Amino acid sequence: MASRHKTADQTLVRELNTSLILESLRTSGPLSRAGLSTMLGLNRSTVSSVINELFEDNLVMEVGLESSTGGRPGMLLALNPDGGCAVGIEIGVDFISIILTDFTAKILWRRRVESHPDEGQDVILGRGEALTEKALAFGEARGMPQMGIGVGLPGLVDVEQGELVFAPNLHWRDVPLGALWEERFGLPVFVENEANAAALGEYYFGVAQNVQSLIYLSAGVGLGGGIMINGKLFRGSSGFAGEIGHMTIEPDGLLCGCGKRGCWETLVGPRAIVRRVREKAGDDEGILSRLVDGDNSLIDVSVVVEAAEAGDEAAITALREVGEQLGIGIANLVNVFNPELVVLGGALSLASAFLMPSIEEAVAAHMLSQPGEVVEIAASAHGADACVVGAVALVLDDILRQPTL
Repeated sequence: MASRHKTADQTLVRELNTSLILESLRTSGPLSRAGLSTMLGLNRSTVSSVINELFEDNLVMEVGLESSTGGRPGMLLALNPDGGCAVGIEIGVDFISIILTDFTAKILWRRRVESHPDEGQDVILGRGEALTEKALAFGEARGMPQMGIGVGLPGLVDVEQGELVFAPNLHWRDVPLGALWEERFGLPVFVENEANAAALGEYYFGVAQNVQSLIYLSAGVGLGGGIMINGKLFRGSSGFAGEIGHMTIEPDGLLCGCGKRGCWETLVGPRAIVRRVREKAGDDEGILSRLVDGDNSLIDVSVVVEAAEAGDEAAITALREVGEQLGIGIANLVNVFNPELVVLGGALSLASAFLMPSIEEAVAAHMLSQPGEVVEIAASAHGADACVVGAVALVLDDILRQPTL
């Protein structure tokens, strides 16, 4: 029995060492074996043994000699981009976006197509499957091992089961997407709420690198949130944490897609921005009207931002008011979670230049001074790609944490 425990312990230690080495090469590479040994406090033989296995798996590569400091220079190592490919896909309310990346998360292939909830679940998922097939075929043609598929969805997700429990704006319930696609593609499939995925993407590859506690605000059709505490996604007791867009702000307010009234997203989401600017513009034949040739049904957040940049008063005022409402909600979140960073994602990142002044003013007015001393507010580094990059991060995160599997 003792030998079994010893073997299990040795396996676990090797797993941890391999994970540490891969993560160090990802964040600080290129590094030599000696550099890794010093950085991680591991002996040289352990590092060399792990590196040899990673070479066999094609996950690391040599990239040249380190600068000489008088002694014999060591060979620098880095993650091998061709070590594998990962698919990241976001199934939004009115679109599907998908990318294929290499092992370093460099985007090799991408597609984005429109959809509509009225098309129905089967049609939309079938379109997602077809796009995933094309992405994987692109990687296969390059001879790259397939590492997995990450999926971001706009709703409540049971991460352990890989199941979409409820997506209010899609009107979907109880979709076992993980099991369906694992059987379909024969690969690991990681299903996550789109805001959680985007938060992970910013943590790995965006403005939140080296930040341990953050809140990501995701604005698509609605408003979602991804929360990271001590470098890990916070999912709550049942896995459904982060539905901050459905905090009740006005009990007698507008009807939300979730069926309740006065949710925060009815005040600050993309629909709220468009609604406010339409109300303020009225029948005015101004900049906004000219941008859409008089057809107000074509107004979206990008049009509102373009109009604001051109000096349209209705657009500027609407964005300022939404920024104030965002700031009040953000202040409450800062008081509760005390994050280092709040990231504005999705459509909010497009409008950040106009939203930020009123957000910062409202946050300063409504949050407690102590948590406010450390928090910063920033726009997403990836904009509309935040979720698909985060979906890829789900795959790479699993490999980096459990590399021997």
